[in-house]
Amino acid sequence: MKLFDLLLTLTLVGLSSVSCKHMTTDSTGPANNAGWRALFTGKNTDGWEMVGPGELKLENGELVTHGGMGLLWYSRERFRNYQVRVIFKLNAPDDNSGVFIRIPGRPQTPWDGVNKGYEVQIDNTGDEWHRTGCLYSLTKARNIVAPKVGEWATMLITVDGKRTVIEIDGQLVTDYTEGQPVPEKKIWHEPDRGPRPEYGYIGLQNHGGEAHVRFKEVRVRPLSKAKQAKAEN
Repeated sequence: MKLFDLLLTLTLVGLSSVSCKHMTTDSTGPANNAGWRALFTGKNTDGWEMVGPGELKLENGELVTHGGMGLLWYSRERFRNYQVRVIFKLNAPDDNSGVFIRIPGRPQTPWDGVNKGYEVQIDNTGDEWHRTGCLYSLTKARNIVAPKVGEWATMLITVDGKRTVIEIDGQLVTDYTEGQPVPEKKIWHEPDRGPRPEYGYIGLQNHGGEAHVRFKEVRVRPLSKAKQAKAEN
């Protein structure tokens, strides 16, 4: 019996090792069971490219905005029908940044993200059209959210065909479908109006000034995986 027990134990240990070997949560590996695949998890900026002034520095496993206005974008692929989850933290009450989606082509300047894609705003100081979770100057916040300085907040963006849904820490802020009315452009730095494509690149904004917004995670998953996970819960 002792020999049998020993053999059984060694077999279970071996199976456990094989299982762990193929289970991945890293940024460059296959998607995990919920379908999430990391584009950034703090190890490096592989696959990301910078356009415009300033930078997002890798500091202690986090991307931190410095100077600007610039755009750090993920260049390895364009995404269609997906969710992107971004975990960010404000360093000061007036910090300003954003997450870009639906950028149709490889951006040559930061304004390509603004005028050809959508900027999901990160800014607690703006009005209900220009604050965290809004499509900047295009959509009115359905709920006013204000992530706390020094605490991590989670932005979940769902891109489903022509529809864009944005939640901050589980609160719905934006639910917009292409073709719905938007206000006229009032200031030069607001985005050009007009439809955006159903696909595109993803990017992060370093807005400028003394803003130092921190990002510790950017993950994506196909919308089919998101729907499957919701059905199983």
